[in-house]
Amino acid sequence: KMISKILVVGSGFSGAIIARELAEIGLNIVLIDKRPHVAGNAYDYQNEYGFKVHSYGPHLFHTSNQKVVDWLSRFTTWINYKHKVKALLSDGNLVTLPVNLDTIEKVGKENILDTFYRPYTKKMWGMDIEQLDPDILNRVPVRDDHNEFYFPDDTFQAMPTHGYTALIEAILDHPLIELRLGTPYKAGMESDYQHTFNSMPIDEYFEFNLGRLPYRSIKFHHFNVPVPRLYPVVTVNFTHSHPYTRVTEWKNLPGNPVDTGFSSLTIEEPCADYENDFERYYPVKDVQGVNKALYSKYKKMTPANMTFIGRCGQYVYLNMDQAVSAALSVVEKYKKTIGSGIQSEHD
Repeated sequence: KMISKILVVGSGFSGAIIARELAEIGLNIVLIDKRPHVAGNAYDYQNEYGFKVHSYGPHLFHTSNQKVVDWLSRFTTWINYKHKVKALLSDGNLVTLPVNLDTIEKVGKENILDTFYRPYTKKMWGMDIEQLDPDILNRVPVRDDHNEFYFPDDTFQAMPTHGYTALIEAILDHPLIELRLGTPYKAGMESDYQHTFNSMPIDEYFEFNLGRLPYRSIKFHHFNVPVPRLYPVVTVNFTHSHPYTRVTEWKNLPGNPVDTGFSSLTIEEPCADYENDFERYYPVKDVQGVNKALYSKYKKMTPANMTFIGRCGQYVYLNMDQAVSAALSVVEKYKKTIGSGIQSEHD
């Protein structure tokens, strides 16, 4: 008789969605996460001033995929929020990002690359702009209008009313999902399960036997300052040559208390993963495609009863809506392969 138990490694969006979808068709799920909390890098909490702080940097939900919105809306209500980002120039002025006509007017078209992209790329990726896959730069277009929004083209932009942690907790609230926090994956664990959906780094799973896949990481510096408000927007990018890339002022997100003598800020300092306890956030896309090739070799070694998911399992940068969409399609595919087996169990 087949074991109808599924192991899911990681409780971020990818793991949580797969766990929920499979629990709903009657499979027993064991979901483990090495961290003491759910929600992966989207984890948020309320700090001592009542502000909702995102531990691993600001997570802003935006999408044009209605299927994703509908699925998540079963587990949360939303507060409309359209993200704006400013860049702080050396003269203290704030200008709009993505670069629009107003920004071009203030900075000069010929200075755009050197002001916004070159120093940021060096800090963020530890590389010169020429060494990076051009795809990454294409995500930050220069606009020929006065648009002030960071995601101008997405039809749905909002924040989950009670935050991401509450959203993931709601997704995992099912009698067939057993959650084990503070539980890292251990070699061989998967042998007790019919299938494993694994969001751990794929190279780590294979004990780095073909070499390490590089990631960029971020050190988050959290501050509380006795100032009612510092910035007009949630996120301000720095254009200086110091190691810090941007600051997030949490009270500027909707749903946070406004009237308080304090503001809470998080300043980001990118670094290599080995400089930050191997906290892996961004796969590195190099122009030569060396990293992608190494990932492909690892992927070919994947056992038949395992599927790698999420940013680290697939070595790919995913926005939250992409993670949701990818998880839903992975789970659909899996349901098809077990269709007949499931039926016979419940007849």
